[in-house]
Amino acid sequence: MGNIVPDIVICSFIIGTFGIVHLLSNFLRLSLGGSESELTLSQLVEIQSQEYGWLLKLLVNSFGYSCVFVPGILVYKYINRTNYLEKTDPTLIHKAVQSCLKGTTTSPEIDDRIDPQQKIIKPSRTATRDAFLLAYCFFGLMGSYLTWGVLQEKIMTQEYTDSNGKKSYFKDSQFLVFTNRLLAFFVALLYIILNQQSRHRAPLYKYSYASFSNIMSAWFQYEALKFVNFPTQVLAKSCKIIPVMLMGKIISRTKYECYEYFTAGLISVGMILFMTGSTDEGKASSVTTLTGVFLLAMYMIFDSFTANWQGDLFKSYGMSSIQMMCGVNLFSSIFTAASLLVQGGFWASFDFAVHHPKFVFDCVVLSISSAVGQLFIFYTISVFGPVIFTIIMTLRQAVAIMLSCFIYNHSISAYGIVGVCVVFLAIFIRVYCNHRLKLLKKRQEASRPKMQV
Repeated sequence: MGNIVPDIVICSFIIGTFGIVHLLSNFLRLSLGGSESELTLSQLVEIQSQEYGWLLKLLVNSFGYSCVFVPGILVYKYINRTNYLEKTDPTLIHKAVQSCLKGTTTSPEIDDRIDPQQKIIKPSRTATRDAFLLAYCFFGLMGSYLTWGVLQEKIMTQEYTDSNGKKSYFKDSQFLVFTNRLLAFFVALLYIILNQQSRHRAPLYKYSYASFSNIMSAWFQYEALKFVNFPTQVLAKSCKIIPVMLMGKIISRTKYECYEYFTAGLISVGMILFMTGSTDEGKASSVTTLTGVFLLAMYMIFDSFTANWQGDLFKSYGMSSIQMMCGVNLFSSIFTAASLLVQGGFWASFDFAVHHPKFVFDCVVLSISSAVGQLFIFYTISVFGPVIFTIIMTLRQAVAIMLSCFIYNHSISAYGIVGVCVVFLAIFIRVYCNHRLKLLKKRQEASRPKMQV
C-alpha cells in the first residue's frame, strides 16, 4: 500500500490541475457571453476583434499549457522531497516519471552502439551519384516545403464553402500546429523503430522547453498571416540572423566577423525596402501592420531559442536528429492537445472539418508535407552538410515568394523586388564567406607542423 500512495498523489496532481483549469475556462467562457450560446471558448475568442483578439487567444492558449507545466512542477517538487525514484518496487507510473525526469540508464553494451546515422555504409561518392542525391534532396525539400507554404496561406487566409454554399474561414491555428506535430511524432517514432536506433538517454522533460518554444513560434507564424502577407513572412524568416547576433553579442559576448555585420545590415535594408513596397490593401491599417511585425518578431525570438536549446541537447546527450524530432513533437502534441481540450477547440475544428471536406484534404497534406520536409532536412544535412542545405532553403524561400504572389495575387512594387534581391544576395554572401572561412581554418590547421613525441 505504501508504494501505491505516491502514485495516487502524482495522479491527483495531474487530474486536479486539469479539473481546476477546466472550471476556470468555463468561468472565462461565461464572462465572454457563453451563457447565451452554445459556442466553445475557442469560438468565443475567435469572434473578438481581429486586431486585438489574437492577444486574448494567446492568453487562453497559455492557460491551457498550464495543464502540462503545473503538474510537471508539482511532481518534480514531490519526488525530490519524498525520494520517490528510490523505490525498490517500481510501478508503471514510477517508470514514466523516471524516464521524464531522470532519463534512461543504459548498460555499457547499449552505450557503445554506433549511431544508426554513422553505421550506414556509404558507397563510393561519384559525380553522377552526388548529382542524383543533390537533385533528390533539392526537389524533396522544394516539393514538401513549397506545398506546406502554399497550403499554410490557403488555410489561414482563404474561405471554405460548405454543402449549403456558406463561406467561412478556419481560424484555429493551434489545431493546425497539433495535427502537424502529431503526424511528425508518429513518422519519427516509426523511423526509430524500423531503424533500431540506439537507446535514448536524455530526460524527456528536456524536450519540453524546445517543444514549447517550437509551438509558440509556429502559432505566431500562423497568426501573422492574418495581418501580413505570406511573402512578407517568408522574407522575415531570412532576418532571423539579426536577433541571433544581437542575443549572442549581449548575452554570450560573441565576436562576429566583419562580413556578418555587413550581411546583417544588408538584410535590414532589404527588409525595409520590401515592407514599404509590398503592402496588402486588405491588411494595410497601422494597427494590423504593427501587429503583424510584432507577431513576426515573436516568431523569430521563439524560433531562435528552439534552435539554440536543441543544439545544447545534441552536445549534452549525443542523440540523433530523429530522436530529437520525436521528443520535441511528442511534447508539442501534448501541449496543444491540452490547450485544445480546455478551450473546446477539438470540437470546433472537427465540426468545421465535417462541413468542409476540402479543409480535411488541405490539413492532411499540410501535415504530411511538414513531416516529410523534416526528414529531408536531416538527410540533406547528413549527406551534403549545412552549407548546401542553407543554399537550397534560401532558393526555396525565393521560389515560395514568387509562387505565393502568382497564386494569391500579392502585389510587390519595384522597391519590394529590390528588397527581395538584397536580402537573398546578403544570405548568399554570408553562406559563401562562412564556407570560405571554414576552409581557410582547416588549411591553417593542416599546415601546422605536428609536434613530435
